[in-house]
Amino acid sequence: MIPILKKELTSFFASPIGYLVIAVYLLINGLFLWIFEGDFNILHAGFADLNSYFFLAPWIFIFLIPAITMRSFSDEYNNGTIEILKTKPITNWQLILGKYVGSFVLVILAIIPTLIYVYSIYQLGNPVGNINFGTTFGSFLGLLFLASAYTSIGIFSSTLSKNQIVSFIIGVIISFFLFYGFEALATYNMFGSSDYFIQKIGMADHFNSISKGVIDTRDLIYFISITFLFIYLTKIRIQNEQ
Repeated sequence: MIPILKKELTSFFASPIGYLVIAVYLLINGLFLWIFEGDFNILHAGFADLNSYFFLAPWIFIFLIPAITMRSFSDEYNNGTIEILKTKPITNWQLILGKYVGSFVLVILAIIPTLIYVYSIYQLGNPVGNINFGTTFGSFLGLLFLASAYTSIGIFSSTLSKNQIVSFIIGVIISFFLFYGFEALATYNMFGSSDYFIQKIGMADHFNSISKGVIDTRDLIYFISITFLFIYLTKIRIQNEQ
């Protein structure tokens, strides 16, 4: 696993990909939260909190994380290097987890600089320091679990096509549906008395729950289960290609 992890991180930062991903994430958030006028601008909101950031970040990741993971396996299949990897003394699990952790580390590196927003809100509060650390911590934790699920979806999507763009589109569609699709179905009362349970299937409900600062083990188990499910589906795909 470690050699695969090192290979993935090296490939990210030996090319502009890693730097571009981090820059794009920070740029989009920075523009909407601090520059562009509108509902997301913290300075124009009249109160200091990071709700806008935690609303925007999941939507940005829906597109950004599939862009990170789209080459994970599709590139290996396209170049024929997957056969070389299969001859190495590593298991399928080690191969998959190496690529998964490599992509997830890049996502974490994109999130870390946004911790400066916490200090900014701390200073902007009236009085200074008027910030709910419990909610803020819960929101960052929820964002990490959400990004973990997105990453596993992206890794799985990269096994479905040799074309990186196709893998990207599939990853975006699956991530979008799991994050917002079930909530949309419940909002429009398409299932009557079952709407509550339909909403609970989606990731948005569990992310919003953690973001309130209440760490419910059911929410954590949900995200861990989604992550493991798609990693397991990735393993099945690779085995079927042998």
